[in-house]
Amino acid sequence: MKICCIGAGYVGGPTMAMIAKKCPDIDVMVVDINADRIAAWQTDELPIYEPGLLEVVQEARGRNLFFSTDVDDAIRVADIIFVSVNTPTKTFGEGAGRASDLQYWELCARQIKDVSTSDKIIVEKSTLPVRTADAMERVLHAGDNHVHFEVLSNPEFLAEGTAISDLENPDRVLIGGHQTKKGQEALQTLVEIYANWIPRDRVLTSNVWSAELSKLTANAFLAQRVSSINAISQLCEATEANVAEVAYAIGMDSRIGSKFLQASVGFGGSCFKKDILNLAYLCETYGLHEAAAYWQQVVDMNEFQQNRFVKTILGSMFNTISGKRIAVLGFAFKADTGDTRESPAISVCKELALEQAHVVVSDPKALDNAKKDLEDSEGIVFEKDPYAAAASAHALAILTDWDTYKTLDYQRIFNSMEKPAFLFDGRNILDHTELHKIGFEVYSIGKGRLLTHLD
Repeated sequence: MKICCIGAGYVGGPTMAMIAKKCPDIDVMVVDINADRIAAWQTDELPIYEPGLLEVVQEARGRNLFFSTDVDDAIRVADIIFVSVNTPTKTFGEGAGRASDLQYWELCARQIKDVSTSDKIIVEKSTLPVRTADAMERVLHAGDNHVHFEVLSNPEFLAEGTAISDLENPDRVLIGGHQTKKGQEALQTLVEIYANWIPRDRVLTSNVWSAELSKLTANAFLAQRVSSINAISQLCEATEANVAEVAYAIGMDSRIGSKFLQASVGFGGSCFKKDILNLAYLCETYGLHEAAAYWQQVVDMNEFQQNRFVKTILGSMFNTISGKRIAVLGFAFKADTGDTRESPAISVCKELALEQAHVVVSDPKALDNAKKDLEDSEGIVFEKDPYAAAASAHALAILTDWDTYKTLDYQRIFNSMEKPAFLFDGRNILDHTELHKIGFEVYSIGKGRLLTHLD
């Protein structure tokens, strides 16, 4: 069997590497039009950072895992084609700012149709609006092409930073296929691949539309929890309650659970905002305006939380940060990844720069992406060493929950800063009482402030 994956990004690369590792009898070819990305996959400096990924790639690369820019050839010889291309939010025309931009997906489908000379199974791996498989089939079977394509939906449920463990031991794998003889045969083919290492009871099957909608729904539910606890964090600050204690108490309720109840500056990443906006747009398309407004509010609350964080910085530092050095520790949208897509740090840094602060950005893995994200903003510099970033700073802002930030020498950092020294913990990962003892004026999310001048 030969598998081709079109798209060598955060989903396609790790997923194919794991399949190749677990299924040594299957040849896996990952293709992309980005030559630099493909070249990087063939070195030990992979184009994405993910704990454990390099070891998986090294085990299979050259044996049955290959990377290439020859998309046509890979399509031609493949039995199964995974489509893992980018589906960003539209920036133009109907649905701009909310609907998914499917131009890359359609170009990919047309290329598959034009090149293929034998029947193939097409697997949707990209996050797509519900009913996209129907449109894909219409493209693939248009004209006088006698090749048959069976389209399956196999959404990914990976979390960046834990993608390898998620692939190795997933909560579930979902595969959607048509309720036809050929559809069920194709579905079982994919089930057998995953069954090489995943227990059968975790491989769920459904119709195509349920699988497509499940991905959007999962991301929407998770993001809704983040926005919900962030909304409560605001009430906690106003009433002197502690959001960590509230989250712990409600998380002990088995009906709710504790995951995604960490108050913070907000969620980021390539999925949550994009998928919720798409879900809201789909609801509007079907005339479900109240449902659309509900999901839109999840995104609005997230953006408000980021703006509120900047206002907290400004208000606590005597309503002016002009000319003040602010060290931002963490730019990736979460720990253990270099991905900065939709990171709250982007809007926070841009707003700080607009207030004419001298912003110094530090991150162990995301500085290259940060430079691209902030290339149009003035007054921002980049420094990988957090101690150098904090030197002579008036304030620290923690925006990513990297473990390394929990063990920094904050006494050393405090000694190097201007006084009063402010610390804004946008991820609530530090020991605020100890920081207060050192001398910091500490501001967190959803908790009372610890101000040295009130002692």
